[in-house]
Amino acid sequence: MSHPLHGTATDAGVSADFAPFPSSGRVFTTTRKVRLGDVTPRGRLRLDAIARYLQDIATDDALDGNFDDPHGWVVRRTDVFVQRFASYLDTLQLQTWCGGVGSHWAERRTRISLVGDDASLHTPIIEAATLWVRVDLQTLKPLALSDSFRQMIGEAASSRKVSARLLVGRGLPAIDTARSLGAWQLRFSDFDAVGHMNNAAYWEPLEEYLGAHRDHRAPLRAVVEHHLSVESGAEMQVAVHELGERVVIRELVGGSTAALIELRSTAST
Repeated sequence: MSHPLHGTATDAGVSADFAPFPSSGRVFTTTRKVRLGDVTPRGRLRLDAIARYLQDIATDDALDGNFDDPHGWVVRRTDVFVQRFASYLDTLQLQTWCGGVGSHWAERRTRISLVGDDASLHTPIIEAATLWVRVDLQTLKPLALSDSFRQMIGEAASSRKVSARLLVGRGLPAIDTARSLGAWQLRFSDFDAVGHMNNAAYWEPLEEYLGAHRDHRAPLRAVVEHHLSVESGAEMQVAVHELGERVVIRELVGGSTAALIELRSTAST
């Protein structure tokens, strides 16, 4: 459901470069329960499942708002801050709004809260900022944002401007300094209705890394940046730069970078 919000809200614990919760404007809200296919063997909500949640609420908001082109968007970057992970059968509230715009793109902010036994108690545990680029689905070339879209999201976006430039690869060592994790087997189920590897599937190598490195736990921040689309039949390689508290995972196709994943963790267990 969508509704205007009034009053003020704070984003304690979230980096200052995340747009704050809007005091007014369009915010779309929904709920969902963490299911068996969303969690690790220990019952922790996985990051690729979170990426699916973000993707789903974006579609639901676009359809609910009757956007002029609800499906003509592709993800450029997803930035997720996890204060704590949800667990199997937790009930979550998801709220999304526009955090800023550019000429051909818009930032979608999403807050995920844990719903307690008291339905009025919602504790934010995950924040995300996803940069979506509007495209022509036939050519995948960027399209300028429409006036009707800008009018619908303008109040929540509050005139904030966002950039589409890539950030993760800056200052990254040469690929030959990375530790190779070898080939990453792509599956038929990794590809979606557009014919490209679904953006949630890009998060799976990070989950493999977390499974083998239990010192990286929440609170953590992870960013996935997409450099090129991965088509069916592609051969993917994965390599890791371990740079202290910063870990960067490269997803390579034909020697070119398909995506970069950056992980920063402040927890040690």
